[in-house]
Amino acid sequence: MLQELNKDNLAEIVAGEPVVVVQYSAGWCGNCRIMKPKFKKMATENENVTFIIADAENFPESRKLAKVDNLPTFATFRNGALVNQVQTNKVEILTDLVNEVTSN
Repeated sequence: MLQELNKDNLAEIVAGEPVVVVQYSAGWCGNCRIMKPKFKKMATENENVTFIIADAENFPESRKLAKVDNLPTFATFRNGALVNQVQTNKVEILTDLVNEVTSN
């Protein structure tokens, strides 16, 4: 499942879903725009995972969940807890991050 946040409620989603992968991005971020279609494709390939796109500038409380200080940041959560995060524009690194959280 893929959804884009339309309110600052990522904490509720993370608490309610077993595995969540988040792309933190911003409209001005070129690398975020490059990674977004790759992130969306990954969502279609991992049906048991909730994929979220969160605007890091518009949703500060959601941003705090992963202590985001650079974009794009990708974060994984399992059972409400932050598992890992990376700042990357490389699909291979994002794939490794998703595989890490889905393999356990």
